[in-house]
Amino acid sequence: MTDLIEVKTADLVGEALGWAVGMAEGLELELEPPHYNTSWRVFARHRYTVTEQAKRFNPWEDWAVGGPLLQKHNVSLHCPQKDWDYWAAWITENGKDVAQGADFPLPAACRAIVAHKLGDTVQVPKELMP
Repeated sequence: MTDLIEVKTADLVGEALGWAVGMAEGLELELEPPHYNTSWRVFARHRYTVTEQAKRFNPWEDWAVGGPLLQKHNVSLHCPQKDWDYWAAWITENGKDVAQGADFPLPAACRAIVAHKLGDTVQVPKELMP
């Protein structure tokens, strides 16, 4: 395992955001080192009765991965308005609101999920930070 660094949830982007969402979801995560002109990537290991597989985990950019998480966590999205130029995502549970913003809806929703489950700061592998 790599060294972890503490990062504000609002500053998470890309693979680091995917890692944090995976941790919030309780997934078994793996890092794939750079090769063939790629950077570090996050995979989730899924174990079944007879087989197992590692699948790319990129909820901040793939609606097939991130979309079901919005429904699972009842994430509300608000599109950019004239007063602000970012997407807002929030989760309300037991009278507690958690909100996060980003340039696009999926990263905003992923940040809201991380903030709701893990808080305003999280630990991610240092290799994943830009």
